Amino acid sequence: MSAPNQTGNRSSAVSAQQSQEAMEIDLVELLIRFVDKWYWIVASALVCTVIFAVYTFQFVTPLYQSTAKLYVVNSKNSAINLSDLQIGNYLAKDYKEVFTNWHVHERVIAELNLPYSYSQLNRMVSVNNPSDTRILYITVTSANPQEAKAMADMYAKVACEFIAVKMDQEQPNVFEEARVPTTPSSPNKTRNLLIGFILGAMIAIAIITIQFISDDRVRTPEDVEKVVHLPTLGVVTEQAVFRHGSHKTSKKSRK
Repeated sequence: MSAPNQTGNRSSAVSAQQSQEAMEIDLVELLIRFVDKWYWIVASALVCTVIFAVYTFQFVTPLYQSTAKLYVVNSKNSAINLSDLQIGNYLAKDYKEVFTNWHVHERVIAELNLPYSYSQLNRMVSVNNPSDTRILYITVTSANPQEAKAMADMYAKVACEFIAVKMDQEQPNVFEEARVPTTPSSPNKTRNLLIGFILGAMIAIAIITIQFISDDRVRTPEDVEKVVHLPTLGVVTEQAVFRHGSHKTSKKSRK
């Protein structure tokens, strides 16, 4: 019983080794195919880069961000300690909800005569509180840099008054007024162009890989050995076949 088992193990090991060698050969051939088709990869990458560039520069509206800062105070004439800092952090979290209140939105709309709805303002305004600080960052995103600065300052002013009246808390201080942004925050042109280049190259590589996998034509003696698992005894070139055929044709023409 041991002899058949050994024979089976040997055959399975041989077949596994052959499949591994075939896989290695296929990967090498695939890499060679990539090298041969490098111009298609580069061309596809450049075309996609141009498409992304046209989309980014012509169809995407630049957006600007401006930030005003509020300092959250807890009580007057008190030394700052750990508990005071923690209370300030809790208040900062509570104050974030102020900027989603429709009263605050309505006041800002009225003061600046804005054409936006409450849902649009919620998307334009973001409030962040850096860890271990009592400072609120009020950031406004707009297609108009002057409008972004004016809205950030107005939200800071209205929020301070709203907190003092409605929440019965000490009014925060304006720590820093917003500035007019000089460069857009989005889109990131360099990143978009890089994405277009990489995407174009990946598309070309995917197409070449699919063509390589689906191509089962036999071109070389090695392909014959992989298909029939038998060594080739000889190779007849296309030129020799052509000469042999033309020689027969010439004999028939003589007859």
